Amino acid sequence: MSEYGNTTGQNGNTADDRTRPAAGDVLRPHAEVAFAKELAALAAADDRPRPERWRLSPWAVATYLLGGTLGDGTVVTPKYVGPRRIIEVAVTTLATDRALLLLGVPGTAKTWVSEHLAAAVSGDSTLLVQGTAGTPEEAIRYGWNYAQLLAHGPTPDALVPGPVMRAMAQGMTARVEELTRIPADVQDALITILSEKSLPIPELGQEVQAVRGFNLIATANDRDRGVNDLSSALRRRFNTVVLPLPATPEEEVDIVTRRVGQIGRSLQLPSAPGGMEEIRRVVTVFRELRGGVTADGRTKLKSPTGTLSTAEAISVVTNGLALATHFGDGVLRPGDVAAGILGAVVRDPAADRVIWQEYLESVVRERDGWKDFYRACREVGV
Repeated sequence: MSEYGNTTGQNGNTADDRTRPAAGDVLRPHAEVAFAKELAALAAADDRPRPERWRLSPWAVATYLLGGTLGDGTVVTPKYVGPRRIIEVAVTTLATDRALLLLGVPGTAKTWVSEHLAAAVSGDSTLLVQGTAGTPEEAIRYGWNYAQLLAHGPTPDALVPGPVMRAMAQGMTARVEELTRIPADVQDALITILSEKSLPIPELGQEVQAVRGFNLIATANDRDRGVNDLSSALRRRFNTVVLPLPATPEEEVDIVTRRVGQIGRSLQLPSAPGGMEEIRRVVTVFRELRGGVTADGRTKLKSPTGTLSTAEAISVVTNGLALATHFGDGVLRPGDVAAGILGAVVRDPAADRVIWQEYLESVVRERDGWKDFYRACREVGV
């Protein structure tokens, strides 16, 4: 048999068994898996009314996203740090007949919130359409098994339902990521689904009608290139919730610290001493540059072309943690984050490099306690 066949190894396992990852080996478990204990505790303690086919009540879904302590002492960790009302409106929308559009600049946790909402409401966050410039209409509606189609023509057995169709039939929550990256004519395939709550299958003379519990969460931003504006007809089918950037430095530091800790554990990276100081430094740099003014409000700054989002800050610190672990002494230092910050800030090699150099010389160089950071940034190049 070929080496790629279903062979049996020395331990008695088949090749298929060996390539199937164990639950603890998955690099990034889905939300319903990673936080299964919290979801189970919430379900056990939840005595409030639940919409049909919801795993939790709207109150429990909001608690899962925002965090809290249950009556039995179970601590539910916050998944979203921000205004409570935003999450309450989002959860309430899913309990109505309107779809939810999470809108915001890149890096405002739209995908993260979408995934956790679907996990809490339906227990499954995987009914997902990833929007790109090449997303076909079949990804939103349905496709065909072409072998079956050629052999027998259009039959129910030849039909391949997409994630949205499956969510409609099962009364679950579907997700469409980066809706505005999908071509406009493909976007409009959602109009009938969201307005009539049905999906016609003209090839079979049938339709799929959504059962109670079905809804859809879409995410979008209007800052990146390649954006296709939503038609007014489609936008009317959504209730739009705007996710803002963190309001305060403390809030953003908290978000970065939590996510870096979660990602670090999945990558088996130890907690690096000195991490909080460098996290605050990264957050300060990002907030000042994207806001166009120093934290004390005294110095006006030019903003680079990049978004310098919270998600990018998380990436910079995570990469710095890996550097400190594998190529340093385990202590997170300015040199571990300097290169990551440079890469995040300087997207346009001409304009952004000048902005970064001016910031280094006029702000970083003069700031007390930042000399090591200044030298590290100079070493990686300005």
